Amino acid sequence: MPVIEPATGELLMNTAMADAADIAVACREAALAQPAWAALGPREKAEIFLLAADHAVCAFDELALYVARESGGSLHKGQHEVNEAIVLLRQAAGMLSQAHGHGLMLPSAAGRLSYARRVAHGVVGVISPFNFPLVLSMRSVAPALAAGNAVVLKPDPQTPISGGFLIARLFEEAGLPKGLLHVLPGAADAGEALCRDTNVQMITFTGSTAAGRKVAAAAGRNLKKVSLELGGKNPLVILEDADLDLAASNAAFGAWLHQGQI
Repeated sequence: MPVIEPATGELLMNTAMADAADIAVACREAALAQPAWAALGPREKAEIFLLAADHAVCAFDELALYVARESGGSLHKGQHEVNEAIVLLRQAAGMLSQAHGHGLMLPSAAGRLSYARRVAHGVVGVISPFNFPLVLSMRSVAPALAAGNAVVLKPDPQTPISGGFLIARLFEEAGLPKGLLHVLPGAADAGEALCRDTNVQMITFTGSTAAGRKVAAAAGRNLKKVSLELGGKNPLVILEDADLDLAASNAAFGAWLHQGQI
């Protein structure tokens, strides 16, 4: 499949499209790799995320340009995505470094302590969109890996580089063990296969409400955990004492950033 820069029509790369068989292989390999990763100490895990963030800093201009060219956005938007991806990687490392990074203190009766401990699900399937590809993939991939899971990522076929391959490159350069992160661009059939695969314990999806219903239904047949961020519009309330010029400027920015795709 050709990956084309929308602004110029230039070919950026050719990539294969995953089918259901490819998804099945990736999910099996992820399930085999995950237990050893979950058993690895938090400091060792955190170091990988910090190194990935450092690599993103070093390659900042290159990464931002890829995001801008592939997604048809501005360079400023590409730079913003890379900055946010770096923050997400460092937050994942920070989660691992905290004394209670794997647990939550719960309300308790006097003289008692209630504590909920986070445990890895196993394999997490991530289906990410085209509009903010690097950020919306990384915000699921980084915390899922930090929690001890393996990840199978299906980026939108319009943005397989910035929504998938760049993330794989950063983690590979940082020393993430093989088999823990699989990137498979694909169409709806690949997403359906990921939702149905019995080696996958959780699905996270960002996209349209119609597609989200299908994801929830497919995942629900095997009682997978599901996280959905679906389409919607926010209301705008402007009070009498507001700065109308500022309100109008911010409203236009919010509505039309990246051609209204945010």
